[in-house]
Amino acid sequence: MIVFDLECINGHAFEGWFDHGEAFESQQEQGLVACPVCETTSVTQKLSPIAVKTSQGVAAHTRAREEALVELHTRVSEFIEKNFDNVGPNFAKEALKIHYGAGEPKNIMGTTTAEEDKLLDQEGIDVVKLPLPPKDDEHLN
Repeated sequence: MIVFDLECINGHAFEGWFDHGEAFESQQEQGLVACPVCETTSVTQKLSPIAVKTSQGVAAHTRAREEALVELHTRVSEFIEKNFDNVGPNFAKEALKIHYGAGEPKNIMGTTTAEEDKLLDQEGIDVVKLPLPPKDDEHLN
């Protein structure tokens, strides 16, 4: 069994499950592969993430992936630290000010409570939550 990521001509993305790769091609030629949203049969296969087994084995692949994720996390954290103002626990208050034009538009970072998250969502303010590593001067239990 193989799963393909598919997309119709109208931009709808969906999965297709087939016995093998040739089954997809055969069914597509017969017009049997249709978009579940708009029912068009003009469907193409999208690129999918793949895993390649190497002679180094799974452990080396996993270690390389973990190292790449750590590197990505470090770069994102450094970018945020350099380009965002840390408003700490005042994040929701500052975001609301900016949203309603009472504050200067700028990139901010900080912390929110679950209630503040709900309020920001209700007000139409998009927030991205990222786990950032603690700074050396932050004391955690």
